[in-house]
Amino acid sequence: MKYLMMTRADRESLWRSLDAMPGFLAERFAPLSGPEATRPGLDGAFSPVEQCWHLADLEREGFGARIRRLLADENPYLADFDGAQVARERDYRARSLPEGIRLFREARADNLARLRSLDAAQWSRAGTQEGVGRVALCDIPHMMAEHDDTHRAEIDAWRGRAG
Repeated sequence: MKYLMMTRADRESLWRSLDAMPGFLAERFAPLSGPEATRPGLDGAFSPVEQCWHLADLEREGFGARIRRLLADENPYLADFDGAQVARERDYRARSLPEGIRLFREARADNLARLRSLDAAQWSRAGTQEGVGRVALCDIPHMMAEHDDTHRAEIDAWRGRAG
């Protein structure tokens, strides 16, 4: 419920950060060649193409699905999204980097539009997320931002290593 306690300025900052993530990916990764895009990060962290597809799939199948379920159902159970398992199963490294960036950009825009359209009562709609516990719609923007921050750090570490 942290979102509901934020000041207007803090909320605006949060939205700007969420809006900026697709551009961050494009800025960091769009100029990469095929081999560069598939080079893994430190300690087995995702390669650039894996980062983009992970973010796109999580945005649609994780955050997007949770938003839809929380709006449609009373006290839904929200499944976890195992990003590492999905990455292996879908062979992200064999996919298109530009397509991953595009799909993430579209999914993020859809989710933010849906969240921005919520009325005051909808922000409190809640369910239970596997491995997390009680989650309300007002928690989702923070969860998205924390996840983005983790990937920004991984991406910056990858770029630092790549030179």
